[in-house]
Amino acid sequence: MTEPPRMRWWGWGDPEHGPALSSHTLELLRETVGVSETPRPPVALDAVKLAQTRLDEDTRATLAGIVGAEAVREDRLERVTHAAGKGYVDLVRMRAGAPAGAPDAVVLPHGHEQVRAVLELCASRGLAVVPFGGGTSVVGGVEPLSDGHRAAIALDTSRIARIAELDLQSRIVTVGAGMRGPALERALAAEGLTLGHWPQSYEYVTLGGCAASRSAGQASSGYGSIAKMVLGLRMAAPAGDITLAPLPASAAGPGVRELIVGSEGTLGVIDEVSLRVRRAPAQRRYEGVMFESFAAGVQALKAMAQEHAMPEVARLSDAEETRMSMALAGGGGVKGRLGRAYLSARGLGDRSKIGQQTGRCIAILGFEGDAGEVKRRRARALGLARHSGGVALGGSPGRAWLAGRFQAPYLRDDLLSHGVMVETLETATRWSSLQRLHDAVAGAIERALADQGTPGIVMCHVSHLYETGGSLYYTLIARQREGSEIEQWRAVKRAASEAIVAGGGTITHHHAVGRDHAPWLRSEIGEQGVSALGALKAELDPTGIMNPGKLLP
Repeated sequence: MTEPPRMRWWGWGDPEHGPALSSHTLELLRETVGVSETPRPPVALDAVKLAQTRLDEDTRATLAGIVGAEAVREDRLERVTHAAGKGYVDLVRMRAGAPAGAPDAVVLPHGHEQVRAVLELCASRGLAVVPFGGGTSVVGGVEPLSDGHRAAIALDTSRIARIAELDLQSRIVTVGAGMRGPALERALAAEGLTLGHWPQSYEYVTLGGCAASRSAGQASSGYGSIAKMVLGLRMAAPAGDITLAPLPASAAGPGVRELIVGSEGTLGVIDEVSLRVRRAPAQRRYEGVMFESFAAGVQALKAMAQEHAMPEVARLSDAEETRMSMALAGGGGVKGRLGRAYLSARGLGDRSKIGQQTGRCIAILGFEGDAGEVKRRRARALGLARHSGGVALGGSPGRAWLAGRFQAPYLRDDLLSHGVMVETLETATRWSSLQRLHDAVAGAIERALADQGTPGIVMCHVSHLYETGGSLYYTLIARQREGSEIEQWRAVKRAASEAIVAGGGTITHHHAVGRDHAPWLRSEIGEQGVSALGALKAELDPTGIMNPGKLLP
């Protein structure tokens, strides 16, 4: 089987992808937050600091005997590519050629029995194991920490990627954990089906990684998160296997599946997942709506979630994010089309009047399904939007959003080359607390950036809807503190996380815990909750080799 395309070792996505930053956007950022006048490209691969492998010859030979000599890799490119995920701190370090560490080897098992044998060997010889799927973690989830073990290997699941079963009657597909989202969607489309899981990292994510990190996906308001899609799974843990059949429901004790989904590789390697799939939608309709205020938009989205008018995708930008969209309207592209659609709807052909619209907020609503169902839910949702003062903008903003939905990580790479910090973080809370939490977290980020001497732009949108509440997704942009980029990030991350905890939000809605959020896990699940997870890890991973330093504080 052909291996999937490799991402840039120093950034996101296809190495052949061209620049994503327009001259108009760069000029705007120069005027608002400041940019480096001297570009800062990543160092060459040969300049990356890489320690000698600590894997001894006997262990290397034994691993090769399990998976094949070609599947035990120690070359520079493999080790560097598996040295980190794609979080802000990861990229700052990688671009500078100074990763926090690198695996001593990359091992690519071909199936469950090989995974089982690799784990048994590593447990007996004191080697840490970091499961590695698409490598898209943004919270330090795949950093190859040894944590006192002799060495660390990255266990890459890319060769475990076949469809084991497609039960058309039950609409359940069982796949190897290394299968990527696009490959599964292509196979399902041939049968008129879809999974409907579209995280921003969709182009590179693996289904096992999605399950391990409890991802949500842009259309989870309608399709549900990965936790709702996973019906069964198989996990190889150092102490033994756990296999859960894909049953429609069960009352057989506490949900073991729930303990494994979101375990982030700290208990074992999820090497197979069974997923609920759906009939592919006959119609997709995405469009924009403008609200007079963020509060008005939130009220409309709450009504949609609670009154049977839930869109598959619902994204409400706050005033700052909307202002940025409007300011970029002159530069073309997705944001430009959003801006022009808004201006046309409001009869404002002169973009100099944009500043007068400071409180207005744009939403993208996406409906998928049978034509009749889409028509019914769309009519209901737009009626609720109008009741809250929303103005329909038509389909152009929705189509523009769809066209650019996976492009933001490429833009981040370009911004880093110009000395601009760009980071995202997310939370979720009840409807009754959402506006208050939105303001508190945005304020905490703004103050932290100002304290660093780098005042910036803080934007937010509601990204996922539930009957009882919604998710808030923040984007912050500021000039980097050259030479202190990671210290700058830590100050902002700490301020935002403390504001989230104090405001009653979850420390992470869909980015997982990894290393970045581990210090705040105890505040969400309590001391006994952390102890219970620790006891489970001790049972399944008694020597502590599985993804050390992640999830548990």
